[in-house]
Amino acid sequence: MQGYVRVYSRNADGTSGGGAGDGEGTIVYYGCAGPIGEWTQRIASLQPTIDQSVATMYGRLPGANNGNSNAAGGAGVASSHERIKIGFCTDLDKSVLVNNFEKRGWNQVNGDDDWHFYWAGVQTCRNIFSVDSGYRMHDNQMINHFPNHYELSRKDLLVKNIKRYRKDLERDGNPLAEKTESNNSSGTRYLYLDFVPTTFVLPADYNMFVEEYRKFPLSTWIMKPCGKSQGAGIFLINKLSKLKKWSREAKGPFHPQIAKESYVISRYIDNPLLIGGKKFDLRLYVLVASFRPLKAYLFKLGFCRFCTVKYDTSVTELDNMYVHLTNVSVQKHGGEYNTLHGGKWSVQNLALYLEGTRGKEVTDRLFGAISWLIVHSLRAVAPVMASDRHCFECYGYDIIIDNALKPWLVEVNASPSLTSTTVNDRILKYKLIDNILSVVLPPDGVPDVRWNKVPTADALGNFELLIDEELAAQDEAQSNSNTSSHHAKSSRMSSRWR
Repeated sequence: MQGYVRVYSRNADGTSGGGAGDGEGTIVYYGCAGPIGEWTQRIASLQPTIDQSVATMYGRLPGANNGNSNAAGGAGVASSHERIKIGFCTDLDKSVLVNNFEKRGWNQVNGDDDWHFYWAGVQTCRNIFSVDSGYRMHDNQMINHFPNHYELSRKDLLVKNIKRYRKDLERDGNPLAEKTESNNSSGTRYLYLDFVPTTFVLPADYNMFVEEYRKFPLSTWIMKPCGKSQGAGIFLINKLSKLKKWSREAKGPFHPQIAKESYVISRYIDNPLLIGGKKFDLRLYVLVASFRPLKAYLFKLGFCRFCTVKYDTSVTELDNMYVHLTNVSVQKHGGEYNTLHGGKWSVQNLALYLEGTRGKEVTDRLFGAISWLIVHSLRAVAPVMASDRHCFECYGYDIIIDNALKPWLVEVNASPSLTSTTVNDRILKYKLIDNILSVVLPPDGVPDVRWNKVPTADALGNFELLIDEELAAQDEAQSNSNTSSHHAKSSRMSSRWR
């Protein structure tokens, strides 16, 4: 691939570190130095030189003043607050939540009381935002879901939004929508946005699925109910007759509820990367502070979830979920489940393993592709997401890596489990909640929608900035104010891709 991006590191004093690339016209991504955790640098070898609108997609590391006249906004708002006693409420009985809230000196209140911070289940959130409730939040209130989070977390809507996003880019002639010949499906595939398996929504897309299946009759597909999680209702098929049989049974008198439910059917990733002969997936936590402008962070303490039984593609094992599904909610019922480590492995260990077995270059490319996948899945839903300033959300991304070290987005969870299965799991999730609060709250710890949502570098904890469109736009504006010769040079380079 011709034309690699230039990657800059941000030093502790906020200045830019060195870059590596192929010279002028390269894309600038900002991140921090580090061998494993600092994921934004891993995008370096992934993408070609493209236009300036894409070049400024990734934001800078928050902190210092970043050249931002509003950087002091948080402090200004903070100083204007009288000391407020924070009231929190939650309808989830999780100690990792309550302990974090009480550590900050917050008091627990009921939902009917005057609360400032609400960690709610998705249904509670929908009730609060419903027109019928008539509830109006004030400036010092925050809640942990966006009103229509399901645009990202519901399987059928996620696929629909990503397809629309790609089509919109293609219609606009954006180089991100470039296509190439496909190896395992008919026609072509997207060169840079091919991160979800071929997927159809049933029953609406049944005829299109049958047409695709008949082109590749030996392929395996995985069926998932759109509105469920934790492996519920999932099964694999490798024959059209099995799907037809399921359809007949689903419409019978014993399953009236299934007939009304939408399913997604996706091409099964039958060549997963195996470690110790076992399939695994990645659970990554992504925090979104805003969708417009998009501000997102990646929690660096993600983990791998392993199956308890060695991978086997034979027909006899097609229904063995201990072979194919990595969900802990499924695997913990297996006879081989290890309660000590819970079948989990840290992302850091995975990176070290891959660097030792596959090499650092391809490992860097993999983690860059994962960051790229996450950012563009968020950009795909951003136009339709209700970006209420009272809201933030932590999503659980499930990603499969195939044996060519290509990442595939499996699904996104709006309420990733906070249940701890091991001691390390409990420590991780306590840190996750603690770091979320540090990122989404202003410096004085009091929720305030007038804050510019630019946390300090220290406040990030184990989070790393993936994208901040607001800061990126400021960077672009600042670069545009440089010398005219620089303007001419940039203009020439970006015009190559118009």
